Amino acid sequence: MEADRSNLSQTGFSPRELRNALGMFTTGVAVVTSEVNGSRLGTTVSSFNSVSLAPPLVLFSLAHTALSLDLWRQVKMFGVTVLRESQSEISTRFSRAASDKWTGVTIVRGENGVLLLSGGIATFECEMHAIHDGGDHDIVVGKVMAFSKAEGAPLLFHAGHYRRIQSEAQVESPPSSDVWMYGW
Repeated sequence: MEADRSNLSQTGFSPRELRNALGMFTTGVAVVTSEVNGSRLGTTVSSFNSVSLAPPLVLFSLAHTALSLDLWRQVKMFGVTVLRESQSEISTRFSRAASDKWTGVTIVRGENGVLLLSGGIATFECEMHAIHDGGDHDIVVGKVMAFSKAEGAPLLFHAGHYRRIQSEAQVESPPSSDVWMYGW
């Protein structure tokens, strides 16, 4: 089946074709949460990423079409819960706009009072650091104030589908992997 090329950009490919190609990069799945003016915010992201270790900065991206974008721009603190492979239903729930995302979800408060979801393999409590224009998205940068981690397999996203690690066997890493760690 040929890709839909009816909405070609100036580069000669459609946004959907680009999205499909970017989907070949496997990512973890996280839910970003916060509270503003008494309203809980939560959204699924696969764009969660480390930016800097000193200072400790992370980022995620929010589409300009997000119904809650204006509220996210007011956030002072936010939490990130990295989901485990058994939490695909949570990911799907928080990826939907204007739904009741919070029903039946176990909420925990971090040591800084940040709203987090229970059961993830890692959590990060962040203070808003900056918001940058990223084309059709805002790039939200947070300073990590606290974090925790637990054992477990991550929920993965690849080629438009949830995935899981099939093997715990490690693949050979480059020699002196500590040398490469900060360049990746």
